[in-house]
Amino acid sequence: MEFLQAIEQIGPVRLLKASFFVYPVVNTLHIAAIGTLFGSVLLMDLSVLGAIRSVPHRILVALLRRAALAAFVVAVLTGLALFSVQATDYVRNPVFLTKLGLILLAGLNFFAFLALDRRPQENAAALRISAVASILLWSGVLLDGRFIGFV
Repeated sequence: MEFLQAIEQIGPVRLLKASFFVYPVVNTLHIAAIGTLFGSVLLMDLSVLGAIRSVPHRILVALLRRAALAAFVVAVLTGLALFSVQATDYVRNPVFLTKLGLILLAGLNFFAFLALDRRPQENAAALRISAVASILLWSGVLLDGRFIGFV
């Protein structure tokens, strides 16, 4: 806990905590990144499930994967900044910990998807299961993110 308390006392973190302007901007960037990430992932998953047929799957995934990766990086960086303001509280929050667990599972699912997607014809059923799991996991991350402040 001392380490987390020390994080909360770092100069930039105290500035973030005290600023009327900076904290809302970081929070807005976090929300925008999560929206971009979720939207990109959802569209890729719907493509795998056959709900989007107007754009070839490979082209859609190549485009959206880059957007999802960039959004994930921004979400992680802004999330770390937001975490640093109340680190000692967040590590005790079961909803926050569940969110982290779901992000980890979604990441593992993503790497499984990449492995399966090398041979999509052979792994069609597994890819669809992975797409459904992705939608459920990222929806859980969103839901948990909204509930963190209420627990």
